[in-house]
Parts: sequence; C-alpha cells; structure tokens
Amino acid sequence: MKQAFFLDRDGVINVEVDYLSDPDKAELIPGVPEALREIHAHGFLAIVVTNQSGVARGMYTQNEVNAVHRRIDELLAAAGAKVDGWYFCPHHPKHTGPCDCRKPAPGMLLQAAREHEIDLANSVMVGDRLSDLEAGRAAGCRTVWLVKTGYGAEVVRTTDLTGVNVAEDLADAVRRTFAGEA
Repeated sequence: MKQAFFLDRDGVINVEVDYLSDPDKAELIPGVPEALREIHAHGFLAIVVTNQSGVARGMYTQNEVNAVHRRIDELLAAAGAKVDGWYFCPHHPKHTGPCDCRKPAPGMLLQAAREHEIDLANSVMVGDRLSDLEAGRAAGCRTVWLVKTGYGAEVVRTTDLTGVNVAEDLADAVRRTFAGEA
C-alpha cells in the first residue's frame, strides 16, 4: 500500500482565484514545487482533491477545470515537480443535490485510495478550509494540516483551532510532517 498527501488545490497548490477557470490565471504558490519533490522523495504520492462548484453553478465546464489542471501540471513540470492524481467534485448541494464527493465528505479521497492503492491511515490531508480537514479525518488520514495560504489565514483568525495542526503553507506542512511534528 502507498502513502499519500491529499492536497486541496486553490489556496494550497495555486494562488486563490475565486472560481478559477482560466488556465492563464493559474499561479503556483511559492514553495509548492519543492514541497511536491519532498513528498515524492519520501515515497508518498501527491493527490489533489478539490471542490469545483463553479461547474454545478454553470460558471465553467469540467473541460475548463481539466484545462486548469493541465496548466498547473505544466507549471509544476517546468519546476521539476508533479501531481500524481487530480480529483474534483463538480457538484453543489443547492444546484445538483447531495453527493458523496464534495468535501467535507471523503468521497474523492476514498476514490483515489482505491485507484492508487493508498493506505489512508498512513496518509496526510492538507487544506485551507475546515471542510478539507473534515474530509481528511472522515477518510481516516493520520494527519491533517490547515495552511495559512488561501482562505486559511481567515480560518486561523476567526476559528478556535485547538487540536488542529496549522502550517504557514504546503512546504511548511510537508517539512513538519517529515520532522515528526504531527
């Protein structure tokens, strides 16, 4: 069984842009390529799990989501890094009804675990929203991190995070995980 870092996309991998659908607006957060290389150096997979309710809202298509992912892949490849799998939820309860993949539900993580033979109990979830952490916990990840990038700074400022691992960014979460801090 493999181990993985499950990563939210917007605000963790790329700079937060509300309803990102234009590949030209995709910009990596500093330190992300290095963090992904570190993840792989330790034998972990890097799997992105992202809610994309803009699809359900009719703001953009699944093809546009995939185009953004291809652009992020290009940016990462240019920096010698990669993502091993992309999973996204195109639903929103107000527009498409309930689903089991929209975080905080663990559906995307469970699907990735099946498809990549991932041991969830020895895997990590990193996100910038509480729903990301809830999905990681619901899937059985051993560690979850809230990063201060994206919406994370607002979460830190407005929420009691007692018992929550908080990191500056993805690179900090990766470094601290492998240093045994969580």
